[in-house]
Amino acid sequence: MEIVRVENLSKVYGNGDNKVKALDNVSLTVEKGEFLSIVGASGSGKSTLLHLLGGVDKPTSGKVNINGTDIFELNNDKLAIFRRRQVGIVYQFYNLIPILNVEENISLPLELDGRKVDKAEMDKMLSILGLGERRNNLPNELSGGQQQRTSIGRALITRPSVILADEPTGNLDTKSSNEVMEILKRLNREYNQTIIMITHNMELAKATDRIIRIEDGKIV
Repeated sequence: MEIVRVENLSKVYGNGDNKVKALDNVSLTVEKGEFLSIVGASGSGKSTLLHLLGGVDKPTSGKVNINGTDIFELNNDKLAIFRRRQVGIVYQFYNLIPILNVEENISLPLELDGRKVDKAEMDKMLSILGLGERRNNLPNELSGGQQQRTSIGRALITRPSVILADEPTGNLDTKSSNEVMEILKRLNREYNQTIIMITHNMELAKATDRIIRIEDGKIV
């Protein structure tokens, strides 16, 4: 079952001599439950593609359809709600709220949506993430790997259509990187969670179902 469809997606920055085509007529589809990695050098357009998939930026032309919704046909308010419910984002630098503990950071998207946290579900997630004994710790009391696992939990808690992971291991040592990848693979397997991951690490990319390479804004 197709969960993401990208059609003729382009993004141009600047005008005239300063014009830069960050993304050039990209089309792709992602199946539900697929773990896809997107690789490319710095400036290749992979981060631009991820931002457009998440509705964080708007394209110059083209479409992004997620779970049957053309996201750029939504107004700003509806797009914000759609993103909160249907798109989970894992950032390289965690982006946790420093005054909230692990459990509060994970549950934040539900709280913002006016939904209650299921205690049994939270307990299960903390166990999978290896954070059961850290649930009351603040971010500054956690290692980098633990902070990233917290951000993965936050992305997953709403059961989104897709998780977008932007260099999720880019700020971690090798041991923590491997732990984070194992958790992503487990969530993909046990929850049938669709994941699209940007990475410059080909060894990590090889552990996913499919690899797409981008160069100069195009899929090659």
